[in-house]
Amino acid sequence: MTDEIARNAGTATDFTLRLNRSASRTAPWTARQNEILSDAAFETARATIASWPGYAVTPLHALPGRAAELGIASLAYKDEAGRFGLGSFKALGGAYAVARLLQREVETALGNPVPMSEIVSGARDVSRITVCCATDGNHGRSVAWGAQAFGARCVIFIHATVSEARKAAIEAYGAEVRRTAGNYDDSVREAQETAMKEEWFVVSDTSYPGYMEIPKDVMQGYELMAAEAFDQLGTPPTHVFLQTGVGGMAAAVAAQAKRRWGDARPTIVLCDPDQSACWLESIRAGVPTAVEGDLDTMMAGLACGEVSALAWEVLETHADAVMALPDAAAFREMRALADPLPGDPAIIAGESAVAGLAGLAAAIKHPEARAALGLGPDSRALVFGTEGNTDPELYERIIAGELT
Repeated sequence: MTDEIARNAGTATDFTLRLNRSASRTAPWTARQNEILSDAAFETARATIASWPGYAVTPLHALPGRAAELGIASLAYKDEAGRFGLGSFKALGGAYAVARLLQREVETALGNPVPMSEIVSGARDVSRITVCCATDGNHGRSVAWGAQAFGARCVIFIHATVSEARKAAIEAYGAEVRRTAGNYDDSVREAQETAMKEEWFVVSDTSYPGYMEIPKDVMQGYELMAAEAFDQLGTPPTHVFLQTGVGGMAAAVAAQAKRRWGDARPTIVLCDPDQSACWLESIRAGVPTAVEGDLDTMMAGLACGEVSALAWEVLETHADAVMALPDAAAFREMRALADPLPGDPAIIAGESAVAGLAGLAAAIKHPEARAALGLGPDSRALVFGTEGNTDPELYERIIAGELT
């Protein structure tokens, strides 16, 4: 087959699939990649997050009815809707990175080590510190929640198309929210510029030249979601389909899979909206490549035009393929989860939670894509439902069929 397959636009099953010839299961986990995401750093993140009040392993749902419909052996759905009451997996990354930043700043001020327990408990006064970030919604909510929990000030930047419901959800955690002009990447730049002027600290889930350390903490937090899922599965999956955005979550899952299973790792497929498919363009070009414009997709958490530099260093060699899908594909999966086949649980999934599942469903129905990815009756697929109903009004409209 050619490296790229594309269907005509217009229905929920349309997609573009491109194989990543730079990746392979036998590609080594390099020293540089281990500097980004390592077992030691992950264990620190796991111990910290597991100590927080309200920590619980999120469910891994088996979907035997949907697996049978797709013609595969099994389908597992990691449901992050209940994570720390924040509605998404982002609680693992943003809040953890806030805690690590505050710990480092207190240690610098005192000139001696400070246990993480003193940050988490509020024993150290961090009210002089302001953290900020740009967000489509969920990451900003996590940063705001962490700042409120640990006693820091927080300012969140949102771009023009972030909904008022998501703005209000961030404000509920005590953050000041500033709406900016332009798209997500414009808000990232404004957050960075403002932080430099005001001497604030950016806690971003994307990395770029000159800003690398904090996004590592974010991704190390995300690894806990992957580790939980892999532990819950028992038998390793053969395929993992991941919504990508800037790529931090996908890189964390791929890293955990590679370090755990080595050359026996599953096939990793990246999935994004077709209107913000920065990973498709980057894999095509062989280098990080920006997507310009308003990135107009209803999958708001994935409306990113530029890949994270750190995520690229991992996924360039450990993501086997990339897909771009229309919003209609996500809507279809949301409705299917809400009204499941016999034997499957009903699941509430937000519009940014299901691109991976949509990618699996689209690829397996296309003979050439199915063959290219090695999907068949023995396949064991894993997807991550990274958010629940984070915008209730929008969710109800989608489930009711008002948006197709």
